[in-house]
Amino acid sequence: MNSSNIIAGLDIGTTKICAVISEITEDDELEIIGIGLSPSSGLKKGIVVDIEKTSQAINEAVKKAERMAGREIDSAYVGIAGAHVSSVNSHGVVAVTGKNKEIDRNDVERVLEASKVIPLSAEEEIIHVVPREFIIDGCEGIKDPLGMSGVRLEVDTHIVTGSTASIQNLVKSVMRTNLEVQELVLEPMASSKAVLSEDEKELGAALADIGGGTTDIIVYHEGSITYTSVLPVGGNHVSNDIAVGLRTPVSEAEKIKIRYGSTVSDEVSQDEYINVMAASGLKENKISRKKLSQVIEPRTREIFKMIKKELADAGARDLIPAGLVLTGGASLLEGTEKLAAEVINLPVRCGSPDYINGLSDVIENPVYEKKGDSVPQAIFSTSVGILQYGREASSNNTTGLGRKEKSKETVNNFFKKLKNWFNDFF
Repeated sequence: MNSSNIIAGLDIGTTKICAVISEITEDDELEIIGIGLSPSSGLKKGIVVDIEKTSQAINEAVKKAERMAGREIDSAYVGIAGAHVSSVNSHGVVAVTGKNKEIDRNDVERVLEASKVIPLSAEEEIIHVVPREFIIDGCEGIKDPLGMSGVRLEVDTHIVTGSTASIQNLVKSVMRTNLEVQELVLEPMASSKAVLSEDEKELGAALADIGGGTTDIIVYHEGSITYTSVLPVGGNHVSNDIAVGLRTPVSEAEKIKIRYGSTVSDEVSQDEYINVMAASGLKENKISRKKLSQVIEPRTREIFKMIKKELADAGARDLIPAGLVLTGGASLLEGTEKLAAEVINLPVRCGSPDYINGLSDVIENPVYEKKGDSVPQAIFSTSVGILQYGREASSNNTTGLGRKEKSKETVNNFFKKLKNWFNDFF
């Protein structure tokens, strides 16, 4: 960065690229000073399929954010998702070696390294190692062991892994814009920082961030992450259903979904009509809004059934008495909370970041139609969460996998693995 008090984040999604720039104020608060949006066409279900198009979209979003902020950036924290991402809970144990058996940073780093000994294929690598709790001489529930005394230090961690090739392609897309990747951030973890309250995390809650190509899920219990996953389904599937069902271009389907869509068709009057552009683009057809909702509801219901099954398969339903929080662009459809509560049979609320007021009123927005005078804040949940993660990471180097050298490490590791593969093959 040009200044140590500037933090930037990149949310690289299937539908949109969002760049955000923040400044740490004199009061040690995070203030967002720039946002840039650009349409995304180089990703499919959260995975880069066209590096050139992705790089162009990233560059466009970053330039818009820089103009708004009046500052230039040279590195950013970058969100990552996609069906290639998976997770597992692990455990590590080490003997305390500090003076007078006092736990120091070296002991914490060693026990985190010990927890990283998990089965990995040659095509996978670790993205995050997140401590859930530390255990000192059998005493559980410790969040920060530094300075405490003991002989045996243990840790329970949540480890997030991903496809090396997919990670490398994402990093390369960013580096082509002359930006350095400070760290990759799992997107549902970022969204949870912006949307979930500490009370919800402590009691037990799940978050579903429904984006364009993926639905990101994260579960908290007793203040710690217990489960994360990424489902390869999102709002774009709803738009595609509308395009097919109403015989209209996908771009038009996306617009009418946002403006007129409802997920509960029984609550829409048969007498409400809307104009829909025909696939030819030469005329408009008049259809009832209820028919539109009847197209939207089955796909949305299917997404919530998938979320319900995912939570059940993970054994998480009994761990989330605070219920489910929805965020992301696709969560903004009318009736979403009601349908989700009916399908999942849990308390449901929609969440959005609470300190992005004002900027969404003036943002240059080619991606999401404004409702009223501003862009809905829920589409910025991941971006804002990435900034919060970066703020915490800048003052805590005991978790995660590196900072400023992460982008180079990822690329170098990829080519090392490729070289070894060829050597073994020949």
